[in-house]
Amino acid sequence: MQRAYRRRVGGLLVLIFVVLPLLYVAGQVVLTLQTLDRVERERDEWQRPAQIIQSLDVHPGSVVVDLGSGPGYFSLKVAPLVGPDGRVLAVDLRRESLAFLWIRAVLRGQRNIRVIHGEVDDPDLPPGPVDAVLVANTYHELEQPEPVLRALEASMRSGARLVVVDRAPRSAGDAREAAAAHHEITAAAAADDIRRHGFEVVAREDRFIDRPADDDVWWLIVFRKP
Repeated sequence: MQRAYRRRVGGLLVLIFVVLPLLYVAGQVVLTLQTLDRVERERDEWQRPAQIIQSLDVHPGSVVVDLGSGPGYFSLKVAPLVGPDGRVLAVDLRRESLAFLWIRAVLRGQRNIRVIHGEVDDPDLPPGPVDAVLVANTYHELEQPEPVLRALEASMRSGARLVVVDRAPRSAGDAREAAAAHHEITAAAAADDIRRHGFEVVAREDRFIDRPADDDVWWLIVFRKP
């Protein structure tokens, strides 16, 4: 009888301290995945993802870097385009975002996405030529853009594209410091940084996304490595 009592107590403790926390965590993961899907459906309506991805000029077999991937909005869209012979290198500083990207890629059977935990001054890319790089809503967050740009340049093949999409203040005259305080950067400031590394501007839209209700506008610049 005493053994049976101990087994019941042991089972109850396992339920309280192991099973229930695991169920809670699993429930939170499911809720987060559902929220991500909802938010991304909304982004599909205004962020012009098809045009951004088209600017990358990717093909089956391409290697694409998604710098500042977050939980995978663009990575998951690009992966089917590069196919099983291509790769998407999803780089982010936040491990939690990368974990959710990994889960989503597994659930979708997208085995060509590799998550990479980068550093502030180094995206930590694996060896091998890169065909395209996307930096979406991330350039303004780079604390040390120079070493990051050097690392990207070194990894990219000749002719590879670098597509940068970000937000700028509505007033084009706002200084870089003022813009940075609002998590923004002007197209001109970013273009100056990137051209110093030898990249050529292929196309530029200073008002790529302009929603009157917003305090900022989105710009897009397509660069090419000579």
